Amino acid sequence: MGSVSVVKVGTSSIAKASGKLDDDALAKLADDLGAAREAGHDVVLVMSGAIAAGMPALGLVRRPTDMGTLQAIAAVGQPLLLERMNALLGVRGIVAGQVLLTPYDFAHRSQYLHARATLQRLRELGVLAIVNENDTVADDEIRFGDNDRLAALVAHLVYADTLLLLTDTGGLFTADPRYDADASLIEEIVEVDEAIEKAAGGAGTERGSGGMASKLAAAKIAAWSGVRAVIASASVPNVILDALSGRAVGTSFAPRSTRLSSRKLWIAFAQGSQGRVTVDAGARRALVEGGKSLLAAGVRAVDGGFDVDSAVEIVGDDGGVFAKGLSRYGASQLRSVAGKRTAELPAGSPHEVVHRDDLVVLP
Repeated sequence: MGSVSVVKVGTSSIAKASGKLDDDALAKLADDLGAAREAGHDVVLVMSGAIAAGMPALGLVRRPTDMGTLQAIAAVGQPLLLERMNALLGVRGIVAGQVLLTPYDFAHRSQYLHARATLQRLRELGVLAIVNENDTVADDEIRFGDNDRLAALVAHLVYADTLLLLTDTGGLFTADPRYDADASLIEEIVEVDEAIEKAAGGAGTERGSGGMASKLAAAKIAAWSGVRAVIASASVPNVILDALSGRAVGTSFAPRSTRLSSRKLWIAFAQGSQGRVTVDAGARRALVEGGKSLLAAGVRAVDGGFDVDSAVEIVGDDGGVFAKGLSRYGASQLRSVAGKRTAELPAGSPHEVVHRDDLVVLP
């Protein structure tokens, strides 16, 4: 099959201030998707809005904060949202199918391949896949946190050309345009640096869970996947077709020349760090320049209370994080062997603290 793109639309773009779904916005989204497909663009849609759809049905005015209630609302809203989108897309001759994913689908190879095969088969059948996190069963320990990150991981999963993140602003600005009249749109970003991350700010609206910072994080994941990312306003006419056709719209992020494997992408961006391991200069050179595993001899300090196979940040003498990986030691055990040569390790101890296959060197 041909190339595919992932389009993610946030709650703020399809819901009114009251929290109810905005039917005009949904109709525009359906029109834009239809135009893109007619032009030959294959699309996977990642769609937020289950909670926004469920709140009015339950007579709720303000978004609750406890996870149990939010999951119950999502259980009500998810079919309502899909039903409305199916109706709007059906008028345009498009059949939609729902795919609910959890982080486990990306962490385990067999499930990862199964998810890819399912999305591939839906495309072959001409079905527009609408992907969302399985909010009704996810918990704080096993959730993506927002659909921006999910969309970026899906883009890697399906070998997408483009990840389009639709929101309620025109892209990434030099400052928050809501408060700074001098803020200007950044049209193209080659590499995300500290200044760019500062410009992204914090969380978004009450109706959504993301914000520009989460979209920037998603764009970084896409770049490491070899995928071009675009952040643009959902209200712009023909925004999907223009973005997927390479025309200037919103903020565009250039992909990196090398593509991380799904496993290393998961370690780098989808696994929350449980601790920190400080290493000496020699170990840092071995990891960064030599592509080696981290050995106990190079460990200087251990911070945190992590378990075996937890994700840890690896820092140098300057305190800066330069790598991330899965530790083969728990924190207490690692403290007891830190600085020891391999021959000095207790019998049965792993030779590597972090194996190179479980290690990602960060820029």
